[in-house]
Amino acid sequence: MVNQVNTKDTKSKLQQKTELANDKSQVGNPAKPGKTFKDLLEAPNVKSRFEETLKQRSGQFMTSILSLYNNDQALKEADPVSVIQSAMMAASLDLPIEKNFGYAWIIAYKDWKSGKTIAQFQMGYKGYIQLALRSNQYKKINVIPVYEGELTKFDRLTEEFELDYDKRKSDAVIGYAAYFELLSGFKKTVYWPKDQVEMHRQKFNKAKDKKSMNNVWRDDYDAMAMKTVLTYLLKKWGILSVDLQQAIINDETQERKEINEEFADVDFPFDREVNPDIIDVSAE
Repeated sequence: MVNQVNTKDTKSKLQQKTELANDKSQVGNPAKPGKTFKDLLEAPNVKSRFEETLKQRSGQFMTSILSLYNNDQALKEADPVSVIQSAMMAASLDLPIEKNFGYAWIIAYKDWKSGKTIAQFQMGYKGYIQLALRSNQYKKINVIPVYEGELTKFDRLTEEFELDYDKRKSDAVIGYAAYFELLSGFKKTVYWPKDQVEMHRQKFNKAKDKKSMNNVWRDDYDAMAMKTVLTYLLKKWGILSVDLQQAIINDETQERKEINEEFADVDFPFDREVNPDIIDVSAE
């Protein structure tokens, strides 16, 4: 059995990173009438927090936040402070938020109780792979979709399986397989049939209709399914660095909680039309 990182020093670092990502005092007060999202992003206390976290790369990252917001209508309808908080979570893990990269996403969720929309940070499977490799504990790590005909053997007890790629019958995905090998030589595999993934998705679906597709699941089902299986593998058998622990905690918090009621009565009357010009992050 692989031991998890669980020292007092690790817990302290994890707590610091989590507080950094969730520190609501650092994103300023609600935007005033006539203010844009760009104005909120360029507020001195917001800029300083990104600069503290990302150093010289903060300008590029803040530009990517503005670009993401400007091109995502759902985020434009979301609480702007929650967008900044989600971006800070990505910054604390040093992961890009561009959708096409698949490392991490900022997703707008509807709060059915208040009728408002809140942005939330969500990890991608590529982000988990990146954090695992950074820990210098993993020699190999990967997760793939398994197509009809490829699975020739599966032992539910040991979670070992055999794949024959030459026996693929179609492009229909029947499940997802994840694997890692540590530098110590320890290896582990896991396979989830698609039905098992779907049960997990519906269990944590925030929508009223649990079977409905929403957000990233709708846009890229395979990517979310692979993340689900890879996260299970890492949590149960992997060595978890501080960053991996933080990423898993953030992900599980977003899956299990209802929209944060702290924002239920907050109004953000500001101009949502955003100037996509590059942000000036030079010292004022």
